Amino acid sequence: MSDMISADLVDLDLSADTKEAAARALAERMAARGRVTDLEGFLADVAAREAQMPTGLDGGIGIPHCRSEHVTEPTLAFGRSARGIDFGAADGPADLVFLIAAPAGADDAHLTILSALARQLMNAEFTEALRAVGDPADAAALIRGEEPAAAAGDEDSVATPAAASAGAATVGTGDREEPGPSGRPFRIVAVTSCPTGIAHTYMAAESLENAGREEGVEVVVETQGSAGFDRLDPAVIAAADGVILAHDVPVREKDRFAGKPTVDTGVKAAINRPGELIGEVRGKAARGEVTAAGATDPSGAAGATPVERGGDSGEGYGTKLRKWLMSGVSYMVPFVAAGGLLIALGFAIGGYEINKAPSVMDHFVWTQADSWAALLFQIGGVAFAFLVPVLAGYIAYGMADRPGLVPGFVGGSIALTIDAGFLGGLAAGLISGAVVLAIQRVRIPKALRGIMPVVVIPLISAAVVGFLMFVVIGKPIASAQSAMTDWLNGLSGANAVLLGALLGLMMCFDLGGPVNKVAYTFATAGIAVASPSDSAMKIMAAVMAAGMVPPLAMALATTVRGRLFNAAERENGKAAWVLGASFISEGAIPFAAADPLRVIPSSMVGGAVTGALSMAFGATLRAPHGGIFVVPLIGNPLLYLVAIAAGVCVTTALVIVLKGLRKPARGATAQGAGGADPSAPATGAKQPVAA
Repeated sequence: MSDMISADLVDLDLSADTKEAAARALAERMAARGRVTDLEGFLADVAAREAQMPTGLDGGIGIPHCRSEHVTEPTLAFGRSARGIDFGAADGPADLVFLIAAPAGADDAHLTILSALARQLMNAEFTEALRAVGDPADAAALIRGEEPAAAAGDEDSVATPAAASAGAATVGTGDREEPGPSGRPFRIVAVTSCPTGIAHTYMAAESLENAGREEGVEVVVETQGSAGFDRLDPAVIAAADGVILAHDVPVREKDRFAGKPTVDTGVKAAINRPGELIGEVRGKAARGEVTAAGATDPSGAAGATPVERGGDSGEGYGTKLRKWLMSGVSYMVPFVAAGGLLIALGFAIGGYEINKAPSVMDHFVWTQADSWAALLFQIGGVAFAFLVPVLAGYIAYGMADRPGLVPGFVGGSIALTIDAGFLGGLAAGLISGAVVLAIQRVRIPKALRGIMPVVVIPLISAAVVGFLMFVVIGKPIASAQSAMTDWLNGLSGANAVLLGALLGLMMCFDLGGPVNKVAYTFATAGIAVASPSDSAMKIMAAVMAAGMVPPLAMALATTVRGRLFNAAERENGKAAWVLGASFISEGAIPFAAADPLRVIPSSMVGGAVTGALSMAFGATLRAPHGGIFVVPLIGNPLLYLVAIAAGVCVTTALVIVLKGLRKPARGATAQGAGGADPSAPATGAKQPVAA
């Protein structure tokens, strides 16, 4: 570790007030030593990692970290704050901040040492020594695992990171030992993993091991980190009484743990409340609850569902509802894109009368263009027919995991049968998930647990959902769907323009996030029929046009005023041309993450202008995706392009003006930071998105 941290990478009087400023202050030290080649690019990677999950830990610790192509070698910087900095930990601000930078292709030896440091952060003696140290060189020595000069001759010393570098460790039993099934200590196997596999993975392992020692439980942890992982011995898994899966990325080879009482949760839960997890898995073992491979507990109180595993345990129902709905939408979108584009291509080749063509099974002629058009149209129609069932099925999956798929798909198909449409699919998905969760809470004999996920749950849930959809709620929902369709068909004049502006605002608010997806789903649901109304096609056109504005505007801004952007942003601007033209709103995310207060409002204004103009011009679109590549399929294509150009120009102008207004502050910051290039953004000006 001697080459990873030195005294000049330590700041014992860190004056930053925010986590972004703290990361910048420590990153500047790395850049000064040549460990970081592009400061802004590296900080954008740090912000992106922070957005996945806050890096604050209980005990006053913040560990911003990332893997980045802008890092030349594994590097660690340490800062100590007297006032504390909020990194999102439940117990308050962090006074010890570790910025961990790993190259995109870091070797295993370096990553193993970094993982050892992560384990040491769970050692109270180690953190207290860092709080007491008075010299940067001594702090660096402590972190390297060396004995500080001030502590030479002391008999007691803090354990070194090298001593904690084992990838999987067995924790012995303590005084509070409680017997397992055969009188031996209770045994738990665990897996920990996080998106970057550098810090949280190993801290969670250390926390579980420490809690196991206190509880008198044998714990063996497999850390699936950046340095790879050593698989647990199959004999150890077979002998285990329970399993803890603490992860924010999929567990590799998860089927190994099938048939064991399992607690499935996020990695931070293992860091912050390991004792509760151990108690939870003990309780499941006592009740005889086991988990099938990749499924929830068939007996009842299941572990976390797919959309809960990465979330916080205290999330409210509003947040969970949003995640459930987004689960359905995310699986639905590929069907919409594939089916819609195939239908649009069919129309492009054969004209709008192609929807009246007979089945190609009996009338396909290889040499006739109309036959190919009919083939594309009919394949697209089949793909589109899955839209509502997939939406309902995966909403239920988000709520109840795999047992929710059968009733969800059945309910979604019934929604199509009774003409309940998109609204019926939403209701069917939520009802299906709720029914499965209710069934899982019923205590059943142990002998029947094996057939619960295969026979009992699908049978009962499909019957209940089918009854509710056909007899109870289907007709009211179908009436509501019909009323909404009639309202859309009646939109004209100012009402249509206002709707276009609203959809434009939504498309540009979070650039591919939940609000964006709501607007997109609303539009695609309207054209997901064989003969969509003119109003539905106008809405689809407005939504796609507005979604193209942010990346195209950022590309134009970096071209006409490149000095307002750093090198990484100018490079991203080149890619944004293609992404924007392809209707991929996410192409503007790097710019929004770095400067949200200027980029997002500017994008929303431009998107609203484009959406309103598209509706005013009466542009229509039958395809749900494609960007400029489906312009031949657009009604009033020239005016449609004018609407897009107007929004792009508005957003570009606003971004340039707003960024230009901050130039004096940027220059002052750059000068204070040591004389950065005056033509580049100053090191203190960027504001990465907070998690």
